[in-house]
Formats: sequence, structure tokens, C-alpha cells
Amino acid sequence: MTKTIGVVMDSIESITPYKDTTLLLLLTAQTRGWKIMYMEQNDLYLNNNIPSASMVELKVQDDEAKWFSKGDIEFQPLSNLNVILMRKDPPFNIEYIYTTYILEAAEKLGVTVINKPQSLRDYNEKIFSTLFPQCIPPLIVSSHSGKIKKFLSTQGEIILKPLDGMGGSSIFKVGNSDPNLNVIIETLTCKGTKTIMAQKFIPDIIKGDKRILMIGGEPIPYCLARIPPKGDIRGNLAIGGKGIVQELNDRDLWIANQVGGFLKEKGIALAGLDVIGSYLTEINITSPTCVREIEREKSIDIGGKLFDVIERSL
Repeated sequence: MTKTIGVVMDSIESITPYKDTTLLLLLTAQTRGWKIMYMEQNDLYLNNNIPSASMVELKVQDDEAKWFSKGDIEFQPLSNLNVILMRKDPPFNIEYIYTTYILEAAEKLGVTVINKPQSLRDYNEKIFSTLFPQCIPPLIVSSHSGKIKKFLSTQGEIILKPLDGMGGSSIFKVGNSDPNLNVIIETLTCKGTKTIMAQKFIPDIIKGDKRILMIGGEPIPYCLARIPPKGDIRGNLAIGGKGIVQELNDRDLWIANQVGGFLKEKGIALAGLDVIGSYLTEINITSPTCVREIEREKSIDIGGKLFDVIERSL
């Protein structure tokens, strides 16, 4: 019997196909004989207590000019699906939380959801790393200007970032003498009403912000080191970082081992660990990327490894 996978993602029309991880996963599913049903976040709804969606059948191909075709709209209960891939990008806001409630209702009816909706709610990608204090740099999570400034005074240079962003958005490096310090803190915290993270600046960022992919709690043996463009301290590919595929070193493997068992226990089948120098800085679980860049250079079937995990779970 044909297995059916649903995908919840941002508009497929807007992706960059040659580097899009979600497209690669859908290509893998199609190659393995899965029927694909496509949804965007606002297509999901509860019909009384029945989790449902307006969805379309999707066909995909690895072609930068035409990478998908859609069927007609169908209104179906989510329980008709075997698996749902939740690949909606941040921001992680209240609408995202509402979506996890609907997906959790489907999960209770026997649908496998990747990643587990409760874990998506419970583990903020920035704060998640603090569960592994042996791996992280000095940091503080606060909305209080005085506490952030005191942390800065002990560290000399820090990174300030919001807790709900992605792609390097609104990340600042500041020092004690920065004339813009007050306005940066005021802006990021919305004058003390929004919690942010302050993290010790790690000079090793010039060597790259490594993305280590975890599948079923196990690391892929190669990472993508994202090197910041000249004049920047952010390695994110979305803002011009250069990606270099590297073999994991002993410290990378140690960090992956510290985190891997927890990911598996919490139903997080696909995650991306961000490592700068010797430190774990984030654990990405909403829609981890960089799969295509590593696959293209090292010919590792990362999508296949994820579907091995999914198919074993069924």
C-alpha cells in the first residue's frame, strides 16, 4: 500500500531549489514511493476535534526551472497521512504554537510527526543549548538592561540576539565602549519587555559557524562550516556566508554525543547543532538546513538516512 507523507512548509514557490533541504527530503520521499501532500501553515485547522487540512498532491523534481507541480485542493483529516514533516521556518511565534497543537492532535491519532510537536514547543532553539552546560559558552538570557550590561562587563565582547529569529537576523556584536550599546539593548528587548540572549563572543567565528546535522540522534560525519563574509561576524548562508564542508573533529563528536541521546528520546529526528570553536551555540529543530551542501560534496545520502529512521518508526 502506498505510504503518504504530508509536508507543512513555507510557500514552495519561494524556495531556492538548488540548496533547499525540504525539497531534498521530498525528492527522497518520492524516490522511495511515497505520495506527497503539501500544506502551508494556514491550511491546517481543527474540525471540531478532528485535525484537518486543505492540501494538494505534490510532485517534485530536481530542476531549478521547474521543481514542483500541484494537484487539486483536497480537504482531508490529517489522520489520512502516515507521516507529517513540519518544515515551517521561524519566527517561532504564537501561530507556530497553535500549529503544534493541531499536529499533536494528529499525532494522537497515530500520525508520525517530524519533529515531535511537543518538542518543537518545549525547546527554543537558542535556549535549548543551555540544557548542556558542559558544551556552551558563558551566556545570559534576560530582558533586563542592567543584567545584560553586567554580563558584558565581565566578558568584554558579547553577541546579542533575539530568541525567535533565524538566518542571522538582528544579531549584534557589542563591547563595553560601543556608543550604540543602549539603543541596541533597548531595540532588541523592546525597552525591557522582550527576553533576549547575550552570549560571550567567540573569536573562532572567523573559522566558521559549523552546522552539524543529527539524524535519529546520530551525527553525520561531515559538517558545513559557514564562514562570515568580510566585515561581518555572522556565518549564515542567508546573509552571504561561505559554506565549507569539513569532517567532524573530536570536540564536534563529543558535543554531538552529549546531545544525541536527548534528541532521540524527545522525538527530534532531524536537528542541526551550531558549533563555534569549542562551543555549542544553538540547537536547530524547526527546519534545519545545510543538507544539500553536504550531500553535494560528500555524496552522503542524508535524506535517505532520515527516511530510514522514519520508516523504522512506522
